[in-house]
Amino acid sequence: MPKPPLSPEVLDALRQFDSPTIANAIESFRVRDDVDGYASLELRCLFPDRKPMVGYAVTCTADTSMPGDTRPGGLYRIWEALEAAPRPAVLVIQHSGHDRLRSCMAGDMVCTGLQAYGAAGLVTDSAIRDLSGIRARTTDFQLFAAGFVVAHGHTSFIDVNVPVSICGLPIKPGDLLHGDDSGLVSIPLAIATQLAEAAQAVRAREKEYFDFLQSSDFNYEGLRQRLGGRK
Repeated sequence: MPKPPLSPEVLDALRQFDSPTIANAIESFRVRDDVDGYASLELRCLFPDRKPMVGYAVTCTADTSMPGDTRPGGLYRIWEALEAAPRPAVLVIQHSGHDRLRSCMAGDMVCTGLQAYGAAGLVTDSAIRDLSGIRARTTDFQLFAAGFVVAHGHTSFIDVNVPVSICGLPIKPGDLLHGDDSGLVSIPLAIATQLAEAAQAVRAREKEYFDFLQSSDFNYEGLRQRLGGRK
């Protein structure tokens, strides 16, 4: 297992913030356009009551919807990729094949296996199943998917550790991901060690704003200034 790029302390600090605060903090570094680096509304957090997910992407493409069980499943390649990845890992599965709306990428058996391999969660632009079983058999394991499909079909993993795109978010192997009930955002590694401090500054500004709204000093000019002077 390779050494993670970031210390456990840095990851734990990032885990203390919700994903919108992390997204706001990233913006302060001006390392990318503000419309980049996050997934669309099609991607759903399936455990909104669980803690934010933070982990390094292990990527692959897969399909389960092609009729005729004639191709190798290739699940062992996923376990091998996870074995070689830094912890905590996040398995990212992009659908590639016949019918994304009928593909089911994981259930309770796969997800409990992923957690045993040190994965913090699974992300897919397709579907999962067995949500109640996954909830009962995992702890703080997070799921992001487009929805649910009841049957597993014919699973075939195609490419492993390749660049993928999940609901508008490009993800490369090793990318650092942060996700919660508001969605999924990627964290540039170059700023990751500074991000918790920036996120704390975001929290402080927001606290001051909400306190101002409830104070006797509330006025239009103060509101305009705190919202960036936008018209």
